[in-house]
Amino acid sequence: MLLLLAVRVSAEVTYSRDVAPILYRHCTGCHHPNDIAPMSLMDYRAARPWAKAIREAVLQKKMPPWFADPSVGHFANDLSLSEAERRTIVEWVDEGAKAGLESDLPVAPVYVDGWHIGKPDVVIDIGQDHVVQSSTRDEYVYFTVPTGFTEGHWVKAVELRPGNRKVVHHAHAGVVAEGAPKAKATAAAPKGLTFADYIMKTSDGLRHMKADSPVVNDACAYTGPDIDRLHIAGEGSLGSYLPGMPPDRYRDGMAKWIPAGAQLRFQIHYHAPEGSAATTTDRTSVGLIFADGPPAKPLRRMDIDNDFFALPAGSADQEVRQCATFPTDSLLLSLTPHMHYRGKDARFEVVRPGAGAPEALLVVPRYDFNWQLKYELKEPVFVPKGSRLVITFHYDNSVNNNANPDAAKTVRWGEPSEEEMMSGWVDYVEVAPRF
Repeated sequence: MLLLLAVRVSAEVTYSRDVAPILYRHCTGCHHPNDIAPMSLMDYRAARPWAKAIREAVLQKKMPPWFADPSVGHFANDLSLSEAERRTIVEWVDEGAKAGLESDLPVAPVYVDGWHIGKPDVVIDIGQDHVVQSSTRDEYVYFTVPTGFTEGHWVKAVELRPGNRKVVHHAHAGVVAEGAPKAKATAAAPKGLTFADYIMKTSDGLRHMKADSPVVNDACAYTGPDIDRLHIAGEGSLGSYLPGMPPDRYRDGMAKWIPAGAQLRFQIHYHAPEGSAATTTDRTSVGLIFADGPPAKPLRRMDIDNDFFALPAGSADQEVRQCATFPTDSLLLSLTPHMHYRGKDARFEVVRPGAGAPEALLVVPRYDFNWQLKYELKEPVFVPKGSRLVITFHYDNSVNNNANPDAAKTVRWGEPSEEEMMSGWVDYVEVAPRF
């Protein structure tokens, strides 16, 4: 019996038929005109000069930026390439980066005037052109502005848009209103401490942890009576902008409430690049898209911090932990780790009542300060009342960390990028008890 083996002869790889669909799915959200990326990949003419650089970035898995361990959890906003997609891009470059037929091009995504969420229903800016001096490396500035809302609005999408991406490192916008809800989760805190008691402001207006403040690297281990005195778990911002973080598009049936007469409070971290020669200005804004009506589930955000850690000089793997306990049944929707230059890895776990072993929700084995991503769970994770969220970060304060500004000093909490933070942000909704 003659066995016939079918051998497929691959056609040449082209931009229009093979590469453009990959770029449209994974890359052009940033790589389109007037956005965060340094070049557009929206068409062949724009992409072709960068072909070799694209090949190297894909081979080294630097692009698209995605850092979650693929063996832990599934995420709706996973931009990582499959091996087949990676191989297609490499073959395209190796074969001469050919254009292909225009008729093979898929329909390109549309980006509305630079807004990722689409055209906002309302845009609110910080109310002034803020001057950023070239000599100022770090500056935290707060702007409180009226919304002008004469009636309350449910919001289903939020996008912070820097007015000057060269100097805005990150920004948050929160609602200031009477009776605003507080996060109900509690978190472990050192006995008797309040954040304000142990911080100081330097002449540049930035806040730092005092060097003689108590050290609590494992806040989860504390079980004393004054557990709520330190502000380390609170209702988070309406929306945030950080390098690599997508805007907030809430799931169907979920929204956040902004009441009539509310104000928005912007917190903006300005970071002038080293060697900046000129003074510049910024006018950051936030775009909001309104929901059609009240949501089935109001969306909440909880920020969970440990501000009393210390990273000894030269330490290559210092562990810092913080925990929060949910007082109601909830659905977890997204997880965001936040550290600075010494951040090494991050792990989010949940321990359910009576379950014993923790369940890993997110592991980031290689944290990158330049790409601070939100990890949106593909399917919401149910956490019953009494569940404990455990957040574990490791830091590299040694000379082996090329990004480390100074391995010779012990590092505490501080607003400048050269100091450190330990924060985990969680989007969630409360749900009816399950029996």
